[in-house]
Amino acid sequence: MSKTLSFAAVHFTVAFTVGYLMTGSVWVGGALALVEPACNTVAFHFHEKVWSRLERRRRRPIALAATGLSWG
Repeated sequence: MSKTLSFAAVHFTVAFTVGYLMTGSVWVGGALALVEPACNTVAFHFHEKVWSRLERRRRRPIALAATGLSWG
């Protein structure tokens, strides 16, 4: 979770800076910095969960082969 929160802090900063530079508005930059990274942080969390599940599935046939059990 620390990695996710660190990523969020960097993302908030970048989103604000880009929003501000594109519009010249602190308000638009602030709104963008709150909404977009928040959505991305949640998406990143679930992305990591999916990848962990896929990695476990990929290792499962190897573990079963080592024990002599069949996959099906």
